[in-house]
Amino acid sequence: MKNIEANKELIAVCGLYCGACRKFLSGKCPGCHDNEKATWCKIRLCAKGKGCHTCAECGNDVTECKIYSNLVGKIFAFLFKSDRPACVRYIKEHGEQAFAEEMTRRKCQTIKRK
Repeated sequence: MKNIEANKELIAVCGLYCGACRKFLSGKCPGCHDNEKATWCKIRLCAKGKGCHTCAECGNDVTECKIYSNLVGKIFAFLFKSDRPACVRYIKEHGEQAFAEEMTRRKCQTIKRK
């Protein structure tokens, strides 16, 4: 298994940190940006279409975005106590590298809901 490393290239489009994901670390997933099988992910397709690395680069508020705030995302957030909008806000405020470093320090792939 790989070690968790702070690498901004491992931030998923939606703000999750692939660099701390068990599937990524065990080699079972290539991560968001390199996963060509993830054609089902509308968030990823939207960001790629706009030329954005993450939703933090988009001018739209993710909490108002119909693509970002979809049913699958809400279920994921509930099950894993994930606050992906907080991840996107963190990236906007501090930058991608700082987010990767914070998630590496926390050893998790998302900011948890309170």
